[in-house]
Amino acid sequence: MASILDKINNKELITDEVIATDLLVSAKAAVRSYAVAITETASDDIHETLKKQLNDAIDLHHKIAQYMIDNELYHAYDIGEQVEHDLKKAEVALEMPTDSK
Repeated sequence: MASILDKINNKELITDEVIATDLLVSAKAAVRSYAVAITETASDDIHETLKKQLNDAIDLHHKIAQYMIDNELYHAYDIGEQVEHDLKKAEVALEMPTDSK
């Protein structure tokens, strides 16, 4: 069985930026999920466990975001730069070949 990477036509498109962005989005989703879960539990023990996991997810999100900022992969403090960066990435995505299979 072929791995997922074998199915990607243009393997050089899997960059540190793509991986870091995916991790950042996932960490942000985890923060949201833990926050919602905390509001849904009545157990003090579970509540405390979820709060710890929420804080860990927030810390992870911060580390990933800081890595991306330090490596100029994410321009959190300059919206103009971030928009320009995103538009360049969108152009690359639009130029990618598609496989109808």
